[in-house]
Amino acid sequence: MLLVTVSIWAFNFTVTRYALTHGFEPLAYSATRFTSAAILVSCITYGLEGSLRFERRHALLLAGAAFVGIYLNSLAFVYSVDLTNASTVALIFGSLPIFTAVIAYAVGVERLHRRFWIAAGISFVGVVFVALGSNGGVSGNLLGDILALIATATWGAYSVAIVPLLRHYSVWRISAGALVVASVPLLATAIPQLLRQDWDLEGLVWACLVFSVLGPLVLTNVLWFTAIERVGPSRATLVTNLQPFLAALFAVALLSEELTWLQVAGGIAIGVALFLARLRRPTPEST
Repeated sequence: MLLVTVSIWAFNFTVTRYALTHGFEPLAYSATRFTSAAILVSCITYGLEGSLRFERRHALLLAGAAFVGIYLNSLAFVYSVDLTNASTVALIFGSLPIFTAVIAYAVGVERLHRRFWIAAGISFVGVVFVALGSNGGVSGNLLGDILALIATATWGAYSVAIVPLLRHYSVWRISAGALVVASVPLLATAIPQLLRQDWDLEGLVWACLVFSVLGPLVLTNVLWFTAIERVGPSRATLVTNLQPFLAALFAVALLSEELTWLQVAGGIAIGVALFLARLRRPTPEST
């Protein structure tokens, strides 16, 4: 289940890039995708739980988390993939655990040791290598690289923000609420592109959209959290280290993108950083 989940997440970079380069406007694609997911996940949640309600104090937190972690994230992600290669965006996303931990530290949720800050520095160097090695260099894809970093940071912020909500609500209800809240401003922002969008698209493009809704936004909800219950969060998060590398391989194989040696070095640096960040200090033996 973990491997399927990570593979779906990784494949979504290639799927999104293909859809955007074969007729879909970025905002029209994102708005259609998330609105469809909001309707589908809300129906599933209501069928399972019979309610979509949140307490008022929790609803405010959910709204803020959804605005940053879904609305802003979706804008940054779709335009980063539109402006630069899917493989570049995927490798930058490899730094997500570092961003998440830094945000958790900033808000007082987690304490970080010195090894982590060394890992964060190595990860940053890796991101710089990935950006420098992207097609056209930093000057050619600077905005796309920056947006990829913003997308990574906003998803990390969302991951931290929903932790208190998980103590009171199911993942399905939180996902439904967040998707509904984020879909409203996303639809409003996308109106100009939705109106000029040519909807006469080839079947494979529509298949990409269906996959991006059912796979990363619906199916992985079930697989991911079921797997965490069975193997534990530590082992589960280790498997997610495969995501940026699988995503890069998908993009190279299916979109004929090229990875430079500098990007490979950057990806390795990010992987080393994640390994260092997740090393645990030895526990003293009891006497």
